[in-house]
Amino acid sequence: MSFLDHIRDCNRWEPSDFLPFRLDGERLGHVRCSFADQLTQWPQVFAVSDAEVTWVYPDPGFAERSRVMQEVLEGLVRMGAVSHLQGEMFPVTGGNRDQARMLIDRAGVPHFGVRAFGQHMNGFVREGERLKMWIGRRSASRRVYPLHLDNLVAGGLPWDLTLADNLRKECREEADIPEVLADRARPVGAVTYCRDSTRGLKPDVMYCYDLALPPDFEPRCTDGEVESFYLWPVEQVMETVRETRDFKLNCNLVIIDFLVRHGYIPQDSPDYLEIIQGLHSPLP
Repeated sequence: MSFLDHIRDCNRWEPSDFLPFRLDGERLGHVRCSFADQLTQWPQVFAVSDAEVTWVYPDPGFAERSRVMQEVLEGLVRMGAVSHLQGEMFPVTGGNRDQARMLIDRAGVPHFGVRAFGQHMNGFVREGERLKMWIGRRSASRRVYPLHLDNLVAGGLPWDLTLADNLRKECREEADIPEVLADRARPVGAVTYCRDSTRGLKPDVMYCYDLALPPDFEPRCTDGEVESFYLWPVEQVMETVRETRDFKLNCNLVIIDFLVRHGYIPQDSPDYLEIIQGLHSPLP
């Protein structure tokens, strides 16, 4: 195992397995070829060919496109092609969130291979010259990566919330961090990756944050998604990431980014430049 193994695992996908998903000539995502066959049930919405899937529904309105996409997803759930809906709306965009062409339920995002946005926060404590990091263990009931280790706070970024408001919400739900403390979180950039998953393609953007926490702070999960918390020396976190697959896959990248920025992965490391590049992989 190595840091690069996690980065490579987050960037494995075969373009020939997917068809571009386009609207008005703009590529918004990628649809797995087998899933594209399901979309032929809606010829008034999609034109499916061997080369691409094109949105052809004639109404150009944002709200109407969103309504139609929701109807399609509900039909796909009834067909068993999509397992469930989550009730959180995400933007369908080939660029930034404010360039959305319509909304899509979060559960449908990978099926259409559109960009998903999230926020991950490293919570740490300084003890003199040493750092410790708060780590969460996901609950056994989680649909994805149950009982794996996780960043202190992490969650998707729904359409109807700002970055600041969503980070406050996630801090409160996942670790009971009060708003006055959550607002001290420092934006430190973003990690990007694109990987094939069981549900489709995931070209993801994770906005990253660091929060220095007081020594007496004790996180407490309020939404049932985290089973327990650990305060580990950063060296233990580093070894766990480097040597195991104990963390949820994309959380490894957030921690590797933290280790780079805080000097725990030195610039003279043989893999340094490849690590830096891999944490900011171009999105299709």
